[in-house]
Order: sequence, then structure tokens, then C-alpha cells
Amino acid sequence: MQTSIAKKILLLLMVSAVMFSFSLPEKYQTNFTGTWILNEGKSELGQFGARGAASKIVVDQKTNDVTISRASTGFQGEALNSTETLTADGKSSESAVFGTGKKKSTLQWAADGQSFTVGFSITMDFGGQSTEFTGKENWSLGADGKTLILQNNITTPQGEIVTKALYDKQ
Repeated sequence: MQTSIAKKILLLLMVSAVMFSFSLPEKYQTNFTGTWILNEGKSELGQFGARGAASKIVVDQKTNDVTISRASTGFQGEALNSTETLTADGKSSESAVFGTGKKKSTLQWAADGQSFTVGFSITMDFGGQSTEFTGKENWSLGADGKTLILQNNITTPQGEIVTKALYDKQ
């Protein structure tokens, strides 16, 4: 009789495990992978205009990290390129920006997996004097999935800069 009860309990546990596995979907994360080109006409770039945003962003998103490559034009017309790989575990990563500048960044996914925020600090040297900029860049996609929206809030020694850059998927 105990064998029969044990079998019923085991069967109940197995059925419960199967049912439970179907009722909990995997966490969904929006996929930002692709090549994105700045749509200056739809963006709100503030005092610096297109010089304050990357003209092209290439994103390679994997399960545990997101690699972001940016192509920009500097204030004197020079080409500026940077690449950073951010991990999904929230650990800080460091990359080079604007020649000798250093950028430390962390990535944090929203609870719903539809967007993420990159918190960052950039340290630059201007004529022997170090300057730090801090900020947050919120990443989301438009409803059509073909528009990347980057909302930036940057704190500088001169004050706050808020921009909204929209990119079209290529």
C-alpha cells in the first residue's frame, strides 16, 4: 500500500513540475541588435546638435552582454569611434572614448525586459586638468521595432544636458 501512495505522490510531483514549467515563461528581452543611423530631424539634440550624438550605432546583443560600437564626428570634424561591451550582470566595464578619455559603464535591464539603462562616468583630461561627466542613457525601441530611442541625461561641470536621439534601423 505504501508503494501505491509513494507512486501517486511521485506522479503528482512530476505533473506539478511539468505544469509549473509551462506557466513560467522565460524573461523576454527586447533585441537591440542591428545597425542604427541617426535621424537628426526627429531627434532633440540640444545646443550641440548632431555633434552631440553618434551618427551610427552598431549593436551586437548576446545572452549575457551587449556590445555597442559608435561612430561620431568630433567638434573639429575628426572621426571618433568607440566600442564597449556591457554585461547583463551589472558589472562595470571600462572603455576608451574621445582619444584619451575613459568611460566606466554599467547596464541595467528594466524589469519587463523591454528597455535598459546604461549608467556611466567619463573622465577626460583638458590641458592637464581632469573633468568628469556622469549620466544615464535609457535605451528603448519604438512600437514598430525599427526606431531606437536613446534618452540621455548628462551632468557636466557646466550643468545638465538632456537629449533624445532617434535612430532608424538599417
